Amino acid sequence: MNFSRKFFTILMLFLIWLLLTGKATLDEVLTGIFVAIVISLFTGSLVSKRGMFHFLPEQLWGKVKFIFVFMIELVKANVDVAKRVLSPKIPLNPGIVRVKTKLVYPNDKLWLANSITLTPGTMTLDVKDDELFIHWIDVKTTDPDEAGEIIKGAFERHLGGGQ
Repeated sequence: MNFSRKFFTILMLFLIWLLLTGKATLDEVLTGIFVAIVISLFTGSLVSKRGMFHFLPEQLWGKVKFIFVFMIELVKANVDVAKRVLSPKIPLNPGIVRVKTKLVYPNDKLWLANSITLTPGTMTLDVKDDELFIHWIDVKTTDPDEAGEIIKGAFERHLGGGQ
């Protein structure tokens, strides 16, 4: 494992340690660093494939933009589901659609799958290679490209689109 990946893993584990303990005393900091180093020796290659690449300015800015896009999509989906619930005739056409993703890295696919699941009206059931299987409250199309653009379009564009 290269230095960048190892350092990123130690940094993330240490930050999680500080968040969980809620203290920044000297003994907590030293214990946190020690625990982070030990855990990274065993799990470092599982945490990140790109290491400190996550902290490049364009990567950080991309994640910030993604959060805003996610919030907008979340509000739109909530309004859509609320309309369906409050409607006298509930317009539903549920089904499972197969959607292809251009994302390459597993962590990006995880962000995408979780974002889809957290958005009301959709739930990611499975991810296999470059395909996501999604339960959709109102299937408008079964074409993977069209369904993908409707469901994951904004999310995937801000996660990198395979870049």
